Amino acid sequence: MNTPPHDPDRLKPLLDPEKVAPGTPPRLVEQLAFLAEIDRLKSVLRLSPLLAADRRENDAEHSWHLAMMVLVLAEYANEPIDVRRTLKLVLVHDLVEIYAGDTCLFDDEAKQSQAEREADAAKRLFALLPEGQDAEFHALWNEFEERRTPEARFAKAMDRLQPLLLNVGNEGGTWRAPGVTEARVRERTSVIADGSGALWDLTRKLLAHGVQEGWFEAAR
Repeated sequence: MNTPPHDPDRLKPLLDPEKVAPGTPPRLVEQLAFLAEIDRLKSVLRLSPLLAADRRENDAEHSWHLAMMVLVLAEYANEPIDVRRTLKLVLVHDLVEIYAGDTCLFDDEAKQSQAEREADAAKRLFALLPEGQDAEFHALWNEFEERRTPEARFAKAMDRLQPLLLNVGNEGGTWRAPGVTEARVRERTSVIADGSGALWDLTRKLLAHGVQEGWFEAAR
């Protein structure tokens, strides 16, 4: 994991709408409290370096970038997709990392507990929303994880493609870390093909470029 997760049992609410705006309807109180809580996503750092600044990106920036990629690249989906629903998927899927932390694609040890950590985080976080809306958000998160719909498959493809583009723009970026090989990156990004054959073809070209530039540690 790249950033220690927030412990929901020890956190104080970031905003109490009832104190600052007495008389606010209960449903709106819950919604505002949730919106305040997810501000913590901005403090969850990823390993990927930004292209425009000398620092790592945070999860909120990553989610925004995925949303823009959906808008721009939807025409390359293998199947027709509902863009609005796909936007919901990419904006919701990383919210659980507020409590679960971000797990690096190549951190095999952390990945062993990732599913359990994130499932628990989803229950805690979405429970802050009003009844009905909590179930809707939880269903979106599950849809992304299960990749059973065209929208979820394309959303997952964007999630894998985005850091790849950052690494190429940063002359290898995290690919230069010990133990990272072209074969390993190819295996971990292969789900791109499930959402977009055209963007998987692009991915293979980008990986080949990385090999030519010497960005990957030689496979053993």
